This record gives sequence, structure tokens and C-alpha cells, in this order.
Amino acid sequence: MARVPEGYHVVREHIRRNPRPEAKKLSGWTIAGLVAVVWLWGQLFGFGEASTAEQTPHTPPPSVSAGR
Repeated sequence: MARVPEGYHVVREHIRRNPRPEAKKLSGWTIAGLVAVVWLWGQLFGFGEASTAEQTPHTPPPSVSAGR
């Protein structure tokens, strides 16, 4: 069998790269899940909409018949 390069090992007659000891990164599914949670939170509870509802009520302009 051929010599296995440094940083690789043999698994069932296939040469595989050794796992890296780096910190785990967020996968695409994890990021998609976080985005979905934020979106659902916004749909269910809103983002600060309660504070805008407490503003002074908008008074409509006087009608045409209110007169001159």
C-alpha cells in the first residue's frame, strides 16, 4: 500500500484527512434556526410596537363642513 501523507490516515482502504482541533463553527442549519427564531419572535411579540401605541392619538384634520 502507498505511504499515507502526514496529516492523513487510512479508513477502509481510503485516505482521510485527520480531524482538526479547531473550535466548532456554527453550521448553516444553526444559523438558519437562529434567523427563524428571531423572525418568529418578531411575528409573535413584535419589536417595540407596544411603545409606539402609547403615543398621543392622531387627530384627523377637520372636515370640509366644519367650517368657515
